[in-house]
Amino acid sequence: MGRDGRGVKPASKSSIEISFIYQGKRCRERIPLPPTTANLRRAENHRAAILYEISRGTFDYAQVFPNSPRAAQTAFAGQTVETVAAYLERWLEVKKTQIAASTYRDYKGIIFGQVIPRFGKMRLPELRRAQIKEWLATIDDQQTEKVTNKRLANIQSCLRSALKDAVSDEILDSNPLAGFTFERNEPPREEDHADPLDAHEQAAVIAAARDPQIANLFQFAFWTGMRTSEIIALDWSDIDLPRGMARVRKAMTRAAKGAAEDTKTVAGRRDVKLLEPALAALEAQKRHTLLAHGAVFHNPGWRGAESGRWKGDDQIWEAWKTTLKNAKVRYRNPYQTRHTFASMMLSAGEHPMWVARQMGHSDTTSIMRNYGRWIPSSNPDAGGKAVAMFTAAENKKAG
Repeated sequence: MGRDGRGVKPASKSSIEISFIYQGKRCRERIPLPPTTANLRRAENHRAAILYEISRGTFDYAQVFPNSPRAAQTAFAGQTVETVAAYLERWLEVKKTQIAASTYRDYKGIIFGQVIPRFGKMRLPELRRAQIKEWLATIDDQQTEKVTNKRLANIQSCLRSALKDAVSDEILDSNPLAGFTFERNEPPREEDHADPLDAHEQAAVIAAARDPQIANLFQFAFWTGMRTSEIIALDWSDIDLPRGMARVRKAMTRAAKGAAEDTKTVAGRRDVKLLEPALAALEAQKRHTLLAHGAVFHNPGWRGAESGRWKGDDQIWEAWKTTLKNAKVRYRNPYQTRHTFASMMLSAGEHPMWVARQMGHSDTTSIMRNYGRWIPSSNPDAGGKAVAMFTAAENKKAG
């Protein structure tokens, strides 16, 4: 009845020994079962389950063999026994006080919807880069839509931040995601995701708005490039009409439920130059909200909503969808007002860095990536200024 070649053998009349490699060491444990043919087969299945958990990084020695002396001698003895799930839940509660509501919402979705279902039962120190890499490579195997590299980056950013804090708090010795990012070899997109509205579509949308305040809001969005959450948060005290500037210092996201928060990034805190169409929208809006000394743009009671400051961008999305339908303009989401601004400015030859600053970017990376095809490249005079400047300098030296 011996099964030595399979890592299972009778140890006594009342026990069976199973052996396996764990953390580079040969481990032998006894199971209190008489070594009958049926019990030996059960032991083989038990060993197979252990080997599978070891390969997946989910094997808990102390849980499987609670009375074993070896359980206290594993590589993780003396370290935290906190599971990945317990740590991430605790971390998220602390992080909630440090991040914007929208970021917290995203982190919560990633942790409870992605990470905990996969790694939650593991002890935190057992989490390895190789396991995370394998998981990310197969994360959408059972899904109809493939997870994009942007989504993968967001998942890793959240988990990397949590593990970094675990190292800082001396819970972990090292962060398995430090200096590492998993990406797929995605085919290039034929077009970037920017799908701006042309001048005729803009005019049709503004004309089809059911209320003047909604028309003013959309015109302002087209000509400032501001995020919807930033526009909602604007007060008249943020508007400097003599200078033609709008101070952007806060935002109101759907997740914040009507509370003003800091902008998404440091670069988001900026002064936006108000171009003539944006100033015209504000002039038209004065008669509706200026004397209230509060929000610039009010919900005029859209679909029975309480009149006053827009409570979130979800209300604006509804107004936008209806307005585009009435205008007979092909639907794109409201974020395309931001893309529309960028494409108009770049097509007209405005400097990419100026456009980046207007939109709240710290550099031109996003501008070049998303709007590069609108930057003119066929200027017949391109390079002429440099030639004139430097050839003049050389001629001066020669003379």
